[in-house]
Amino acid sequence: MPPRTLALLLATALLTVGLTGCSVLSPFNTCEETATRLKDLRSQPILDSAPEGATAPKGLDQVDARCVDDTGDAWLYAARVYAFPGPRQKVVDFYRATAKADGWHLPSAPAGLGTPETVAGLCFTKGGDGDALMLTLRFTTAGHLKIEYDYDAGPEFDSGAGFEMEVGSETDGAKTGCWD
Repeated sequence: MPPRTLALLLATALLTVGLTGCSVLSPFNTCEETATRLKDLRSQPILDSAPEGATAPKGLDQVDARCVDDTGDAWLYAARVYAFPGPRQKVVDFYRATAKADGWHLPSAPAGLGTPETVAGLCFTKGGDGDALMLTLRFTTAGHLKIEYDYDAGPEFDSGAGFEMEVGSETDGAKTGCWD
C-alpha cells in the first residue's frame, strides 16, 4: 500500500475514533431540573444549628441556596453565615458534635495537611453515590462577605469569629469528597 494511501486511511480512522469518542463522553451537568434537590439542600437541619451566642447578620439571616454552573459542571449549595463573639475553637467543637449527631462523617485529612481547624475550618460528608452531600464550615471575614455577597458587615460581625456553613452537592448526588 502506498504511504499516501496508508496516511489517508490512518487519518480517517483517527477522525472516526475521535468523533465516536466525543459522542460517548457524558455531557456536563447543568442546573436544569435541580429545584427539588436544591430544596432538599436548603432544608438540611445543620444549617439552622449554631453555637449559643451565634447570630445571623441582618440581611444574611436566611439560607442562600443556588445552583452554579459557571465552571463547566453545575454545583448545588445552600449556605448560612453567622457571627460569633467567642473563640473559633468553640465553633469547631460545636460542629464536630452537631454534625456527627446528624449523621455527617468527618474524613481524615491527608498526611501533610497541617493547617489547624480553627483556620482551615471543617469538612464533612454524608450519604452515598446518588445522595451524597458535603458540608463545609469555614471562617470568614467582613472583606470576604463584601466580595461574596456584596454585604457590608455590621458591628455584630466585628465582635468575634464569623463563619459560613455550606451544604453542597453534585446535581445528580454523585459522591464527592473533602479531599478530592
